[in-house]
Amino acid sequence: MNTVRGPTISSANRRSPRKTRFNAQAFLDSAGVDKKIVQFRVREIMFRQGDPSDQVFYIQKGGVKLSVLNHLGREAVIAVLGRGEFFGEGCLLGLPVRMATASAITHCTVLAIKKEEMLRELHAEQALADRFLSYLLSRSIRLEEDLVDQLFNSAEKRLARTLLLLARYGEQDQPQKLIAKVSQGTLAEIIGTTRSRVNVFMNKFKRLGFIQYDGGLHVNPSLLNVVLHD
Repeated sequence: MNTVRGPTISSANRRSPRKTRFNAQAFLDSAGVDKKIVQFRVREIMFRQGDPSDQVFYIQKGGVKLSVLNHLGREAVIAVLGRGEFFGEGCLLGLPVRMATASAITHCTVLAIKKEEMLRELHAEQALADRFLSYLLSRSIRLEEDLVDQLFNSAEKRLARTLLLLARYGEQDQPQKLIAKVSQGTLAEIIGTTRSRVNVFMNKFKRLGFIQYDGGLHVNPSLLNVVLHD
């Protein structure tokens, strides 16, 4: 009896399953086994200086303030971060505890990624590694600019620059311009002055048409004139 056989497939024609192309943004937008999306209210603490350091955070929405306390209890704001930025990355270098306190300055949505998961993905996925490196370089430049701002610029200029940064002015994507409600007290902490002075400057900016209140704080690009003016 003859056996009917189906067509054979040579080894040359066999194809292994194609690996799905890694999407860095999709990774940062979604939860998983070792990463979760967390919501924070205004002024809520995400972690405190001295807490165990075992997660990296990515801001999906909102603004975050990083600050440090000295032994006398005096606070200094060292960074203000927004959508698309990372923080808490010190754990990747082996730092056992947090060197600063992270708190929400607006309602925030962040992705909390376990240290081991972040390291694994950075080693495995070039697209994520490139994006993370680009962020670190940008952050380094920003810190230098912040230091110059604190040392040489007036409180009025520091406030204008902070508002522009919160509005994502100069980013590659379109600036959001509309900032979720940030209290004048928080702005005063960020730029290192009093709430009363912030109130004076904000009223001045509003009178000159640099900002307006319309369902939030709307920042006009013309506010850049305050930063550039000598």
